[in-house]
Amino acid sequence: MFKAIIVLLLFLFSSNSYSQIKPYILYNAKGKKVSHNKMLRQLAKADIVLFGELHDNPIAHWLQYKVTAELYNRKSLTLGAEMFEADNQIPLNRYLNEEITFKELDTLARLWPNYKTDYAPLVDFAKSNKIPFIATNIPRRYANLVYKNGFSILESLSEEEKKWIAPLPIPFNSELPTYKNILSMMGDHGSPKLVMAQAIKDATMAYFILKNHKNNHLFLHFNGAYHSDFYEGILWYLKREKPNLNYKTITTVSQKNLKKLLLENRNKADFIICVDRDMTTTY
Repeated sequence: MFKAIIVLLLFLFSSNSYSQIKPYILYNAKGKKVSHNKMLRQLAKADIVLFGELHDNPIAHWLQYKVTAELYNRKSLTLGAEMFEADNQIPLNRYLNEEITFKELDTLARLWPNYKTDYAPLVDFAKSNKIPFIATNIPRRYANLVYKNGFSILESLSEEEKKWIAPLPIPFNSELPTYKNILSMMGDHGSPKLVMAQAIKDATMAYFILKNHKNNHLFLHFNGAYHSDFYEGILWYLKREKPNLNYKTITTVSQKNLKKLLLENRNKADFIICVDRDMTTTY
């Protein structure tokens, strides 16, 4: 599937018959078009990059791989992803070290359903090039506990279990616009505890990013766009702990017309991948 997407994109960009078809355009935060190379130059200067994706968007996944491969030639990398829960780090490491097969990884780790098409290329790139790949997300079962009971339930976890989450108590600002927006988006299904569950994910991902960041290395992290949009979520927690690091963010949006970035999509990130709404999805 991933190879087919690359072939399709190369065809679109190289064929004279389709020279005017552009499945995506890159913008900066202000809505000005920016080149891929300019984005890459700025990313290479960063300490930490948060690459926000729409989980089923093939352009985002293709660019994640492309950006990873290009940055690898410019700077020492550490990779990490929301799509791996922290307590799966051991089997992930064993796969990266070629101690177990993919089939064994699939048995031992809780891989996302779209792993083979969307994330395996990144993990296999890390394996081939001996790049650390960090499982940054809180185990889902603990996030579900917060959703049902609030933060206080986490204090009842064992010391072993607490290794897989951000240190307690976590800072929490319910007034952040993206957190407040969760309540409005979810309507009757929204609750303060739902926002807490989002926050514990953001805090835990930030914690494991900083724990594994090395000087003179770039930590490239892949996450759902909402976890870093508008410079909040994960980035809010990162900046609380290490405000002086150089952070860059990328997000992915979908529009019917790519010629102009909509006002609602501006200032979401340093770089905005604006994808044609008609683009096929990966699932």
